[in-house]
Amino acid sequence: MNKRSVPVRLEKVTKIFKDQKTKADVIAVNEADFELAPGELVTLLGPSGCGKTTTLRMIGGFELPTRGRIMIGGEDVTFLPPNGRATATVFQSYGLFPHLSVFDNVAYGLRIRKVAREDLRRRVEEALALVGLADLAQRAPSRLSGGQQQRVALARSLVVEPEVLLLDEPLSNLDALLREQMRVEIRRIQKALGITAVYVTHDRVEAMSLSDRVIVMKDGVVRQIGTPNAIYEDPNSKFVAGFVGKVAFFPVSIEGEEGGAMLCGIAGKRVRARKWAAGLRAGDRAVLMARPESLRLGEAGAGIADGTVSANVYLGSSVESFVKTEYGELLVQIDDPAEKRVWPEGARVSVSLNEALVRVLPEGDD
Repeated sequence: MNKRSVPVRLEKVTKIFKDQKTKADVIAVNEADFELAPGELVTLLGPSGCGKTTTLRMIGGFELPTRGRIMIGGEDVTFLPPNGRATATVFQSYGLFPHLSVFDNVAYGLRIRKVAREDLRRRVEEALALVGLADLAQRAPSRLSGGQQQRVALARSLVVEPEVLLLDEPLSNLDALLREQMRVEIRRIQKALGITAVYVTHDRVEAMSLSDRVIVMKDGVVRQIGTPNAIYEDPNSKFVAGFVGKVAFFPVSIEGEEGGAMLCGIAGKRVRARKWAAGLRAGDRAVLMARPESLRLGEAGAGIADGTVSANVYLGSSVESFVKTEYGELLVQIDDPAEKRVWPEGARVSVSLNEALVRVLPEGDD
């Protein structure tokens, strides 16, 4: 199959719709500006209505931008129809033809393109082998599981040998176990082909496990772009921090920098943080972001906040302890519970911080 990898570039792309009732302009995407490297898988992540699917549809040609430019492989495709650009889309609904076999469903796009019979058969067989369905070529879609139907939809998109693969929440109809399995398969196939891919989801686990980079969107605006670990560990706002993972926020006042750490005051105590957002200065009000794995439990009075353990949730390799404090209920992750102390429910404890893992963020940037 075709392994040509191409870059994708969006240059200040904006999409404005008209509200049918009020006739007011609604900005669905506001000056999206980013580039995908050849062979990269990038996920558009965000809540419903953030503009991620509209952005994907503009890349695929199903929506035209109001302003801006879209480049694929160095070619301006901004106003080309879907069949005029080298993209293929895997939609949320599989859209399989029930009266056609698996083979004929995958072959459909090639027949429209009038591909020669022998070449068509070879390419369909290669695509089915790639997604692990070679033995089910003559089966009807109604006799396939949800995961198998999704594989057929993926093979149908790949068989036309697109330069860019677009995936619009393709796993949303699958149960949890199948979603996990298909995430692995999609990533394996994408890497094997070296194809440039754009994936849309509101599921942070999908975004983190699949992507080379993640683009977080809110209200039509790109809020942050980075690798999964950068987005998780070093978010640039309260919104991004909260959307990509469990987090607690502590209000702090910034006292200054010392020895490569930010000094922060919290409830009459001083804490240190090794990471902080750009632009913060002494005297600013801010929030200290703490993930569950950055919090520790100890004897009451030893940390920044005292509280009571309200529940312990056993997860095998870890225990999640929920602690009621003046800052609300905090989630503390205890790894290797067999080796570490797990405080019983009802115990009075104190919550402390790992200064290397917490991050200081602007107070109102959510």
